Amino acid sequence: MAQEYKLKLDSLELKDLEKQEVEVEGIEGAKVLLVKLGEELHALSSKCTHYGAPLVNGVVTPDGRLTCPWHGACFKVATGDVEDAPAVDPLSKFPVFKRDGSMYIKAEEKSIKGGRGVGDIECKVETDDKVVIVGGGSGTLGALETLRKGGYRGNITVISREPYPPIDRTKLSKALIPDASKLAFRTQEWLGKASVAYENDIVDSVDFSKKTVHTSSDKSYPYSKLILATGGTPRRLPLPGLKDLDNIFTLRTVPDVQAIVGAVGESKGKKIVVIGSSFIGMEVANCLAKENSVTVVGMEKTPMSRVMGEKVGALFRKLLEQSGVKFHMEASVEKATPSKQNPKSVGAVHLKDGTELEADLVILGVGVAPATEYLKDNTAVQLEKDGSLKTDRYFAVEGIKDVYAIGDIATHPYQSADSTEVYTRIEHWNVAQNGGRAVGSLISGARTTPKPFIPIFWSALGKQLRYCGNTPNGYDDVVVRGSLEVDKASFAAFYTKGDAVQAVATMQMDPVMSKCAELMRRSKMPSKHDLQNGVDVLDVALPAEVKI
Repeated sequence: MAQEYKLKLDSLELKDLEKQEVEVEGIEGAKVLLVKLGEELHALSSKCTHYGAPLVNGVVTPDGRLTCPWHGACFKVATGDVEDAPAVDPLSKFPVFKRDGSMYIKAEEKSIKGGRGVGDIECKVETDDKVVIVGGGSGTLGALETLRKGGYRGNITVISREPYPPIDRTKLSKALIPDASKLAFRTQEWLGKASVAYENDIVDSVDFSKKTVHTSSDKSYPYSKLILATGGTPRRLPLPGLKDLDNIFTLRTVPDVQAIVGAVGESKGKKIVVIGSSFIGMEVANCLAKENSVTVVGMEKTPMSRVMGEKVGALFRKLLEQSGVKFHMEASVEKATPSKQNPKSVGAVHLKDGTELEADLVILGVGVAPATEYLKDNTAVQLEKDGSLKTDRYFAVEGIKDVYAIGDIATHPYQSADSTEVYTRIEHWNVAQNGGRAVGSLISGARTTPKPFIPIFWSALGKQLRYCGNTPNGYDDVVVRGSLEVDKASFAAFYTKGDAVQAVATMQMDPVMSKCAELMRRSKMPSKHDLQNGVDVLDVALPAEVKI
């Protein structure tokens, strides 16, 4: 039963857009966040429901958004509802009032301690409409949430080659967790309450004229609306040994993690070669280096230099070297050869310069391709050169009615910093989930236009990296604030083309990334010239109007 709780406040006065984390009297360790928006005071959970970041360090906008300082999750101040990925559950929202010179909230103790609102969407199917979602990843999760929360009461069927509900795939490479239940955002029970049918199957074709999806188990699923969210397929290297020897792995699913963990074994101490200095390759190398000998082979001068630049990439290399990771950069792989003990299993990786790297196992981190194999012979659809599907800003597939594509398989219009639209494909967890949220809201009728969002991703590279924006046309300079020295790494890197900032990467400088994402949404990001003349993005006021 709800009761009144007094808040421990030094001052009752907050200015517009200010926030304060305060203790709750009578509940040990309990805190809430007070946010002033206009003339109204709001009380909410104090930590982000994604990974528990302190929201007092986040960003409040004039249009009533509260953005997490870590990974870009965003909530509506007035209700606590999720506005943007990657959070799934809303914040708890508490009535707050002043009495006798003190401030109080009214709530149940468990809701204050729980720190999150109710994420269940219990409902019954009431119409014959049918939404079929192909794929079981981040985009699917976003679509399910907004379909049901937006009031859609038709049938929903998810067809996924993965047997478990949507998981936090970002943790696979960062932590190598082999248990799907520990990664699940939603349970089978939740799906049942939301009247979502979850089919573990593989789609092998789509008849767009008959609005039917066919699977490898010879089942057919009719649809009113179809959402394609099949994600990416890890690339393999068609080189001698690498295409046929055992103990050579890619990393995308829980079974992939289980196979890698099994190959490493309980005794650890394995010689591991990671081919590819991509984010996946670097994260898994960092994770395994604590108890194994890990070597990364990359073609670039420094890790991830195409995206992050050579100076920032050099820092990432040094951070991982502190953990014991060894590097062979500007290197090309020639072949893999079998182990002397087991001719079926890999024993070494050979580079084109003659270097031989012993390997008990090899992990490939050489990118992904859009998982659209089931559409390649379909004459009704035109795939892009990379195998993706071109969509409009509503994520609707061009030329096909009632079909949407989201996530890794979608090439969609992205508004760059100079306000021009560029068709691009972005392989970010947040982008897929926000795309799913957009499509779900459109189908349910909760929105008539997609909500604009800025691409955000994060990575674990010895220290936490945050990144917002995108550089579809590349960048020609990087303005760095802070230090790129490995022992005191703390920086903000602004990726510019001409005078416009296209993207921002930060480490140990929260909430700079989140503030920049909100500035980008409003086309108010300071220019390269502004930054070089000392403008601090944290001092730049946020207008209410969104311009993308």
